Amino acid sequence: MGKLKNFFSTSWGIISVGAFIGMLAPLLQKLGNPGNMGICVACFERDIAGAIGIHRAAVVQYMRPEIIGFVLGALIAAYIFKEFRSRTGSAPVVRFVLGVFAMIGALVFLGCPWRALLRLAAGDGNAIFGLLGLVGGVWIGTLFLKGGYNLGRTEKTHTSVGWLLPLIMLGFLVLMFIFPQIKWDPKSGILFYSLKGPGAMHAPLIISLAAGLAIGFLAQRSRFCTMGAFRDIILFRQAHLFMGLLAFLAFAFATNLLLGQFHPGFAKQPVAHTMTLWNFGGMVMAGLAFALAGGCPGRQLFLAGEGDGDAAVFVVGMISGAAFAHNFGLASSPNGVGPHGIAAVIIGLLVCLFIGFTMRKKIA
Repeated sequence: MGKLKNFFSTSWGIISVGAFIGMLAPLLQKLGNPGNMGICVACFERDIAGAIGIHRAAVVQYMRPEIIGFVLGALIAAYIFKEFRSRTGSAPVVRFVLGVFAMIGALVFLGCPWRALLRLAAGDGNAIFGLLGLVGGVWIGTLFLKGGYNLGRTEKTHTSVGWLLPLIMLGFLVLMFIFPQIKWDPKSGILFYSLKGPGAMHAPLIISLAAGLAIGFLAQRSRFCTMGAFRDIILFRQAHLFMGLLAFLAFAFATNLLLGQFHPGFAKQPVAHTMTLWNFGGMVMAGLAFALAGGCPGRQLFLAGEGDGDAAVFVVGMISGAAFAHNFGLASSPNGVGPHGIAAVIIGLLVCLFIGFTMRKKIA
């Protein structure tokens, strides 16, 4: 057990985790998940928001087992390796707001950092501008970190606090079994299911759940994080986490080639649009929000699984942000940015900058 624990802290450990996720995501697409969306934390949390009815965009409603697995897999790893620590108290309302705007930015681009890499690995040239925006947003965030930005200290709290989000995810899984999808009906009991569009495309439940559990377990051990990878390169010139991203991209590309899922170009890519400026701008906002919150959306799920109540608040903010994005016409579609999406990006950037400038401690 000790050797396994030490392995994941090495360069080969993070590379192996990146390679594993990079291979698994295209396989999930082959098994039924949407195009270039074998795994997308933002899109899948949006689908969960639709499944519980807090938005009514009929094409993006499904209780994604991968997200449930991420949290529960991280919980299992944290308990096995004695790293479950229930803590909270670090500016929860700020983290909620950052989660909301991180989701809005991701849905203007149409993907989280993981999906940006997967889109690139499948030949979608629009992802280049999203990734550039992500790096730009993280870079702005590092400037605030250098200037003393700090959300304050977390404190140890009741064990039950750390268990709340895992229990919510477990409850969602139970609901899937109580109210399974009915192919001809968009509603099963209290859950909503898409009959067409990305929400109707999914790998078998058990396979998706097993994949999520495996990724949650391995990512908790290795601290896999896209935002952290770019932050560490920019701030500390450390490439440890970045090596995991490179492995993710390389193995996703190779797997797509083998599966016949590599289709280079800009036009008519699945669940994507060609509005370059807002592909870039949406991810600038998302990247800045991730940097200010201390982790990409995947990392926030893994942290929540190991007892971090502040990360759980960010996750709830992202799910709520998905509801805002679809209820208020902010989210993009293959036709382009939603009617109010551009205004939302501008407002979100201003809000994130406000948080960055006002939550700094003077460095002695």
